[in-house]
Amino acid sequence: MSKRRLILFSLIAILFILACNAATTTNPEGPIDEIAEPDGDDQPAEPVDEPDEESADESAEEPAAEVSPPEATAPASNPEALIMPEDFVYEGAFRLPSDAPDEIGWMWSGGALTYYPDGDPSGADDGYPGSLFGTGHNWNTYVSEIDIPQPVISASKNLEELNTASTLQPFADIQGGMFGYLEIPRVGLEYLPAQGDQDSGKLYFAWAQHMGDVDKFATHGWAELDLSNPQSVGLWKIGDLLNFVTGDYLFEIPTEWADAYTGGRSLATGRYRDGGQGAEGPSIFAIAPWQEGNPPADGATLSYVTLLTYDDIMTEDGTMLNSYHNSDEWNGAAWLTAGDRAAVVFVGNKGLGENWYGCSDGTVWEEPYPEACEERGWWSTAFEAEIIFYDPADLAAAATGERDPRESQPYAVLSVDDVLYNASPGDQMKERLGAAAFDRANGLLYVMEQFGDEDKPLIHVWRIAE
Repeated sequence: MSKRRLILFSLIAILFILACNAATTTNPEGPIDEIAEPDGDDQPAEPVDEPDEESADESAEEPAAEVSPPEATAPASNPEALIMPEDFVYEGAFRLPSDAPDEIGWMWSGGALTYYPDGDPSGADDGYPGSLFGTGHNWNTYVSEIDIPQPVISASKNLEELNTASTLQPFADIQGGMFGYLEIPRVGLEYLPAQGDQDSGKLYFAWAQHMGDVDKFATHGWAELDLSNPQSVGLWKIGDLLNFVTGDYLFEIPTEWADAYTGGRSLATGRYRDGGQGAEGPSIFAIAPWQEGNPPADGATLSYVTLLTYDDIMTEDGTMLNSYHNSDEWNGAAWLTAGDRAAVVFVGNKGLGENWYGCSDGTVWEEPYPEACEERGWWSTAFEAEIIFYDPADLAAAATGERDPRESQPYAVLSVDDVLYNASPGDQMKERLGAAAFDRANGLLYVMEQFGDEDKPLIHVWRIAE
């Protein structure tokens, strides 16, 4: 084992022990408005009430559910079939409502977002149809539905010049008591129309916790679109995979592609965990819960197809994302299409320059430990808001067994720092891009800018040129 990885493993172990020792109180049972606002970007240290072990481990003895490669041949990579950064046309941004209590509303949010094509049917005919479902404050991750106002490009980045979305369904808890307390929740949402024997479209979800050690809990489920009566079902595991690589973003895989390469598994799930504790880069696994029950049994283990992953930090000489930093964050993803062209993109925050664990001022967390350490965690000299592009042909080759899913790398990168309201190129602002959602019919990509509107995100919009 290299000295670098031994040091990083030791730091990870120290962090886990410290987190466990810090957890000395139980999750409050009082009214939600008794929750205090966070100090900085840290979340409160509280003990973790793990998901119900009987439900989570019900299928623990089942074999890992990775699916054998299909009898298909992946297409050759073709540059003319790829969406490129120059195909992104910036449309502007809009603000989020301020009509909910701070501790469940849009303040300190940005964790999950999905597009619903049939939402807001009486909305303006302005070229931005449908609605968006998203999660609120990162402590509680309630879900709300909003309309989509016309985005505005403000040359001076004046928030007052932007339009504001309106609430269609107020924030609601759709977890249905299935999750206990989650330390710094990670969450994904994705709408899909009715699949298999379903008689209505569903809102798919995934919840997991940030630390999690080597959790393999059941994390996925689905809900109805009526947030006042979501009828949530689950929870399900993804094979024998760690929550570190599955418990976050969700996005749609085009049906024709999924039928050809993943046996109809048209829901993508994945996660990137800073520090490389699941993989040193983002992951994608294709699943189809509707193929395994309507709904699958509680605690069921879902089959999956691996499309993208990397080795974790403990793998000697393992594969990793090009220019990888432990401080990277990939918070959202989408499978873009524009005519005959496509790309799979991740949105997030890329570390630049030097990379270390410790304090934001460059102090490394090692003995003798500093007495004070502002915002201890993974840091880089600077951060950049990026959209990275993967070739669907590479993912098809991984699905068919013609390519190791750990070998794929982005073919292009788009920096979007220039449109952000709360970060500048070359600074150390970590929280830049959050979740993403894609309107396939109209070629519109929606991306959340964390803290773009003081304590709330902004939503930026790009149109993908045909």
